[in-house]
Amino acid sequence: MAEETKKILERVALIPVLRASSAETGHALVHAMMAGGVTVVEVTMTVPGAIELLRELKQRHGDRLLLGSGTVTDAAQAQATIEAGAEFVVSPSLHPEVIAKTKAMGKVAIPGALTPTEVITAWHAGADYVKVFPCSAMGGASYLKSLLAPFPELKLIPTGGVTLATAADFLKAGARALGVGTDLVNAAAIAEGRPEVVTHTARAYLELIEAVRR
Repeated sequence: MAEETKKILERVALIPVLRASSAETGHALVHAMMAGGVTVVEVTMTVPGAIELLRELKQRHGDRLLLGSGTVTDAAQAQATIEAGAEFVVSPSLHPEVIAKTKAMGKVAIPGALTPTEVITAWHAGADYVKVFPCSAMGGASYLKSLLAPFPELKLIPTGGVTLATAADFLKAGARALGVGTDLVNAAAIAEGRPEVVTHTARAYLELIEAVRR
């Protein structure tokens, strides 16, 4: 199943990072993104009742939505989110025990790292992809390109500072997928009763990714 998850992640190349103040907002955001064609979502542990939200999303959307968990920092969290339906587990930082637990359960491990030393350490610890976070703080796409020069084998997912304006540059620099936050996962638009803003942005991201690949 992990191989299938990796294929989907690289084909879609978009991982919306879901942060919301309630499960209700979380559901609304996912609904709005799916209306725009999004089929992958990372539910962060900072969402109240995140595990339950993962379970509900799995029940509601089934195979139409590839679910991951985010901001996972210990093995127990990794296990709980996988049992709730997560097919990939993302961390903002490097936790070898999270990678080990994720891999032992047959899922895809995406730890966070920033410096060359952290990135290669994460890779050697068994990461399937390395989330480069916060990528924009280090110069964005040019930093990603710099990391791949000595380590061309790495599979990197930039997160932090990825927007519609910067997405193409990240993809051209070698990103396998894009971790996108509030630029797409716009809780304010949901609160204002404008889910179409999220739907429209989702569509714009997917069109941009397709255009870059062509």
